[in-house]
Amino acid sequence: MIGAGHMGRYHAEKLARLAGVELAGVVDADPARAAALAAKLGCAAFPRHEDLYGKAEAAVVAVPTDRHHAVALDCLRHGLHVLVEKPIAATLEEADALIAEAAQRQRVLQCGHVERYNKAFRALGARMDRPVFIEAERLAGFKSRGAEVDVVLDLMIHDLDLAVALARSPVERVSACGFRVLTRDIDIANARLEFTNGCVANLSASRVSQAAVRKLRVFQPDLYVSADLQAGRLRYVREVSGAIRETEETYEGGDALALQAEAFVSSITKKSPVDVDGQQGRRVLELAIEVGRLVRERLSRFE
Repeated sequence: MIGAGHMGRYHAEKLARLAGVELAGVVDADPARAAALAAKLGCAAFPRHEDLYGKAEAAVVAVPTDRHHAVALDCLRHGLHVLVEKPIAATLEEADALIAEAAQRQRVLQCGHVERYNKAFRALGARMDRPVFIEAERLAGFKSRGAEVDVVLDLMIHDLDLAVALARSPVERVSACGFRVLTRDIDIANARLEFTNGCVANLSASRVSQAAVRKLRVFQPDLYVSADLQAGRLRYVREVSGAIRETEETYEGGDALALQAEAFVSSITKKSPVDVDGQQGRRVLELAIEVGRLVRERLSRFE
């Protein structure tokens, strides 16, 4: 486990509980933080990720985004399978380097778009086969953690990934707007994606809200689904014999991060397909970068 911060701690706890997995060690630039997590989970602590070489077969990289490329690439070069937190890297060139290295070494490279493992989203995705409109709202209170990137790379990137997964079509056009509120970077953003198959997605993200919200609404000709991804609730609305019929489903007790860890291990030990591989991580990164570019371009005209 490389990175013992907020997300790294959760990753490490899930990995330590997996059958057939031994947590070889925790790495963090802060020795005290690494030692505390390692003591809790019963493994070794290291100050540098290089210290794990020869002791581990795989690594989860949860360092700040600007370090994803350097750390993940070094791990791949030393023969480790890698799960790297989202976004896969800071630039497309960095993402390409990781993808090429993983292919050359025949190593698993998985990107940590954890919402793909949300049980409510999986149930929704299984029911929607031809979405025409997707609407997502992701709001969070301000935290200094994650503020090294804008709200698009921090929060909206989750819904960019979900929208692409649902639409099952290349993106044809992107438009976006956004604003700075509490930082010098983008704190609120809205993006509109138009897919080549006619589907449209409208995505909103904020990291300066008072309440956490993770809502997703998906429409297709015969069905509308409203999802609360945080509570694990789905509401289906459809017309039956001239009447509107509503049904609800609840997916309690889901642990998306644990399911993601299981999938990563399965891809290594059983050669299972990688759910969110490097190419998918790159595709969503490209969209996030474009949204950020469009927002900054618009802001530059008014500031």
